[in-house]
Amino acid sequence: MLAYIARRILLMVPTLFGIMLLTFIIIQFAPGGPVERIIAQLQGTDSSATARFGGGKDIGGSAAVEISSKYRGAQGLDPKLIKELEKQFGFDKPAYERFWIMLTRYATFDFGKSFFRDTSVIKLIGEKLPVSMTLGLWMTLLSYLISIPLGIRKAMQDGSKFDVWTSAVIIIGYAVPGFLFAILLIVLFSGGSFLQIFPLRGLTSEGWQDFSTFHKVYDYLWHIVLPIAAMSVSSFATTTFLTKNSFLEEIGKQYVLTARMKGLSDNQVLYGHVFRNAMLIVIAGFPSAFVHAFLTGSLLIEYTFSLDGLGLLSYEAIVNRDYAVVFASLYIFSLVGLLIGLFSDLMYTWIDPRIDFETREV
Repeated sequence: MLAYIARRILLMVPTLFGIMLLTFIIIQFAPGGPVERIIAQLQGTDSSATARFGGGKDIGGSAAVEISSKYRGAQGLDPKLIKELEKQFGFDKPAYERFWIMLTRYATFDFGKSFFRDTSVIKLIGEKLPVSMTLGLWMTLLSYLISIPLGIRKAMQDGSKFDVWTSAVIIIGYAVPGFLFAILLIVLFSGGSFLQIFPLRGLTSEGWQDFSTFHKVYDYLWHIVLPIAAMSVSSFATTTFLTKNSFLEEIGKQYVLTARMKGLSDNQVLYGHVFRNAMLIVIAGFPSAFVHAFLTGSLLIEYTFSLDGLGLLSYEAIVNRDYAVVFASLYIFSLVGLLIGLFSDLMYTWIDPRIDFETREV
């Protein structure tokens, strides 16, 4: 097992390299950039990420011609200022050199400073991490705690009225986008047209640091009810139907019939024999479910409930062309996804010791 883990960790290196290289190449061809954004702000023509490229006054001279050909929106600005901006953002170096510098720094988790925020990227991500951790962990935990027992019961009562109406409810929940459900929850329970039970924004109330321990826990749970409910409603379908189908497949196998013929009860057959085999496919889906909830699935929910997490940070970094935050977030997200994939394989061996990854080619 240790040899398998070592091979998987070593394979993460070229995987991360490929992800970062592909993204870096795409970024080189993307319109706009941090220099263009600063130019647009100085010109007062555009405060968004992508500066408008258009005509302007001819400032004369070969340097001006060179600058205007590269940054058409820079016409009318001092070429020395443009050069200083390029040096500030590291664009005075060729692309391959910038990429190599980025890789060497990221190998030691040195992500530099944000282009447009006066703080280090690692500190910025650390400030937003608790919010995304909260949403991702609670959403995944709630989804599995409800979906797995529900899927097992649906498998045991396949074709019954319970199976039919729960399937209908789950499919409807899956079809409703999370952010629309979030808006509905706000209208119903957060001071909209009906009740005002839960807070509208944030993870804690003002003055939370001065609360007692019990009051802190209660206030925290009180704030996350609506965001977690909005994120979880569409996550039940996949895990529930995956669990049901996996158990149905196992229940029809010969070893289950043999166990029943020996006089074992339904619970003994289900949890003593079927559960271990049926849960393998469910465990396999854990990494993607967690990564989706933790890294990508919370953007609109964070925006709706004014939660300042990694999803919102990454979106704003892309819009503002804050490449330091963009690449650092991508690197961390990719690394976490790869590590969770390895963790999922280790869960396989814990649930079913018969699985041996040592004899498997990676």
